[in-house]
Amino acid sequence: MARGFRQKIRQKNTENSGFGSNAPSGRFINKDGLPNVKRRGVNVFNRLSWYHTMLNLSSFRFLSYLVIAYIVINLGFAFIYYLIGVEHLTGIDKSDPLNEFVDVFFFSSQTFTTVGYGRIAPVGFAASLVATFEAFLGLLTFAIATGLFYGRFSRPRAYLKFSENMVLAPFQGSTALMFRLAPYKNNALTDAEVIVSAAIEVIENGVPKSNFYRLETQMSKINTLALNWTIVHKIDENSPFYGFTENDFKTTDIEIIVQLRAFDEVFSNTVVQRTSYTSNEIVYGAKFTPMYYPSKDNLTTVLNLDKINEYQKAELPVAEEVQL
Repeated sequence: MARGFRQKIRQKNTENSGFGSNAPSGRFINKDGLPNVKRRGVNVFNRLSWYHTMLNLSSFRFLSYLVIAYIVINLGFAFIYYLIGVEHLTGIDKSDPLNEFVDVFFFSSQTFTTVGYGRIAPVGFAASLVATFEAFLGLLTFAIATGLFYGRFSRPRAYLKFSENMVLAPFQGSTALMFRLAPYKNNALTDAEVIVSAAIEVIENGVPKSNFYRLETQMSKINTLALNWTIVHKIDENSPFYGFTENDFKTTDIEIIVQLRAFDEVFSNTVVQRTSYTSNEIVYGAKFTPMYYPSKDNLTTVLNLDKINEYQKAELPVAEEVQL
């Protein structure tokens, strides 16, 4: 263990993370920014907010769930109509059972959406009662789906890409931990502020414990987030990583937790995005390559988001390695 690190672990934790001090299993924050926590002790209906779950789904999964739910509901009602008897529905093609069920299914979909073309109609109390309930359920379902679509469309987001790795790079005659981020949509973010914390697992009295430290950055606030932003934590006497060697970074359980907060001018609202980096995602002796350049006519700047993860090897100052 590095000498500077030994000095640091004797100090009181400088960061109240909200995760406590006991070392958990896995990382604290997943790459998508959500806490790596599973809740127990309550049933699934109280444990999950279905509204938040549907808003956080990817577009493909959200649309897939809607289509699957629509098909399953109509299949269920078609089966109910079929049990009641197709003779209680007018206009059914009775040439064979398959055609009967197909007609019943499409009648269910027309009733569910309240389209009602009129070729098939319910006859009798049972079929009419089911059709009435299905039309009512359809109105409620489409109202909920419309609200979810609006919520997903109108919810402000940061829309940021983070580099997959951190790099330990030469910086001002010393070394620094760096990662970078960039907006990938045309939203306007201003007053961006980043907070970086480090969770370092240590063994105290034979018990694993996580110490949290606020990592000072060379620049923690910027006025406008238009291009990529490289966040730099210089490793000096004030850093918990002072004196770390390459082996220390590889063998110590480290997680760098990142939170960025910015103001979205279009929505006039604050947006937040988080991510984290673990020990195996820190590249020792590397630096990022440039990812923006002037256009051919020199009238604009081109931000190449494909290059956000690109880095090259770099020699670190030998004086920064403190031997045991």
